[in-house]
Parts: sequence; C-alpha cells; structure tokens
Amino acid sequence: MSIGFGTTARIGHLYPSGGLCDYEVQLMAPAGVQFLTTRMPFRRTGLADDLALAEGLELHAGLLADAEVDLIAFNCTAASMLLGPATVNARITAATGIPSVTTIEAVLEALAHLDARRIVLLDPYPREVEDAEVAHLAAAGHEVVARGGPECPTPVAQGSLPPEEWRRIAREVGADGADAVLVSCAGAQVATSIAAIEDALGIPVVASNQALLWKVLHLLDLPAPGPGYGRLLNEEF
Repeated sequence: MSIGFGTTARIGHLYPSGGLCDYEVQLMAPAGVQFLTTRMPFRRTGLADDLALAEGLELHAGLLADAEVDLIAFNCTAASMLLGPATVNARITAATGIPSVTTIEAVLEALAHLDARRIVLLDPYPREVEDAEVAHLAAAGHEVVARGGPECPTPVAQGSLPPEEWRRIAREVGADGADAVLVSCAGAQVATSIAAIEDALGIPVVASNQALLWKVLHLLDLPAPGPGYGRLLNEEF
C-alpha cells in the first residue's frame, strides 16, 4: 500500500462525488504512486446521471493538471462506458495536455489479458445500467453467463455495501462455467475481498478500481504491486 508522496508517479483521479471508495486505488497502489482525487457531481446512479457526469469535465481535469500529474484517470465504469472512452480521453487531454485513461477501457483490457470470455457480472447498478453494460460487454466479445448484486439508487448506497457482502453475493451466484468474475463499479467496496472471491470460485476476479490501477501502472511502465488484490495485480505486464 502506498500512503504518501508520489515519488514515482502522480495520478490525477476523477471520481464521482457521492462515491465512497476512491481510497481503493491508493490502497492497492505500490509505494511511490500517489492518487490525487478531484470529485465530479454525482448523486444518483441511473443512465441519465452517468451521462451527466462529464458536465464540467474540463474544469475538473484542469484542477488535477495544477498538480502536474503524469496521467489523469476518469474513474466511473458506467459513465465511461456510456460516454465512450475515446470521447472522455480526448476532452481531458485537449483541456490539459495530459494523457488520460478511463475505467471501462481498463476493465475490458484486463478481461482480455486474462483471456476471459465468459463472465459472471456482479454490480450494484440499477437494472437499466446493468443491461447497458451486458450489451457493451457482448459487443466486446464477452458473454455474461450470470449476474448478481443489489440495485442501489445512489452512490452512497453502492459504497456502503461491505466487502464481505460481495463475497456472499459471489458465492451465491457461483462461477457457472465462467472464465472470470467482473465486479463492476468504482463505487463498490471490494478490494479487500478480491483474493477471497478468487479462492472461493477458483477463477480470477476483475474489479473496476483494481483494473484501473492495473492499466495506470501499465501505461506508466511501473511494476505490479504483487499479491493481495487478485491475480491481475500479481502478474508482471
């Protein structure tokens, strides 16, 4: 866990205002990697709310640029999926001159890295958002063979689910012949349960914050942090 100054890298972290789990990327990060967070207004969790998250994007990204960060990470899985990562990244980089990455592209690349085609999807989304993600995953070549999780109407409700609840949901849904479990949502408090879910189901887990950290480290040519947070972060790139 990295707590302190970014002697190796500083990452600008754009995160929904109602989310409770922005600490997870820092929790999992290797020493010397620092995440500096700016929040974007987000109080509810429907499709329209996700699309509205990019309002004022350039202003929020500019605040992170003031800290001379090496990279800006737009950390909302559903919003980056609906808005399109290319659009989000182009707007951030045009406003700041700093490269950018989004959660949805990190998630898809992590699934591809693990050669995971059949997916168990766990999430705290309203059904309309979950259905949109299932379609997005299918378009990228991933079949959702099972899904589970509560429909949370607010990001506070999403983040208030304890890590052990995600372990319970994963055991209840099961592996169902899947190649991997995807716990989707940067607001899901799941980092400390990733390894336990992998042990229980016998397949790798990709979680939004974990995948984003993995992608950030890859882009900056930094080593994986090692064991503790799932197979994805325990492999060299």
